[in-house]
Amino acid sequence: MNVGQLIVVGLVMLLGVFGVLIPGIPGPLVVWAGLLWWTTVERSSSAWTVLMAGTGVLLLNQVLKWLLPTRDLRAAGAPYRTLVLAGVAGIAGFFLLPVIGCPLGAFGGLYVLERVRLGSHGDAWASTRTALRAVGLSVLVELFACLLVVGAWVGAVVAG
Repeated sequence: MNVGQLIVVGLVMLLGVFGVLIPGIPGPLVVWAGLLWWTTVERSSSAWTVLMAGTGVLLLNQVLKWLLPTRDLRAAGAPYRTLVLAGVAGIAGFFLLPVIGCPLGAFGGLYVLERVRLGSHGDAWASTRTALRAVGLSVLVELFACLLVVGAWVGAVVAG
């Protein structure tokens, strides 16, 4: 696979990662489609291994999402813009501090944005807790699963 195709596959997977945060885009499915595309062109044993592992992670993600209770985000009080920006902070945190940076970036970003919006520590903390309960682990589990798959793909591409 040439560099141009790898860049396009990477952009498709990045769209899938952001699709976790944007309603209407099936993030895990887009990530998996990008991985499948790369695997069918690459046709190496490591590519097929990454596809099988990625498929397993994304299927496990779907099972966990069904098991986790969902709540209404409108009841949380935080605007959708704040939640999306906190998700972007989680993605940036994953790349700055692998694995644990995702939840740290998301939670920290949500708190900082709520602190700016509401003004006081107590109100920001209460709003952050409420929003996190509303979002629950569902979005974080899905985001983490997609980032793990993308990370495995990047590792396989770099390893050659």
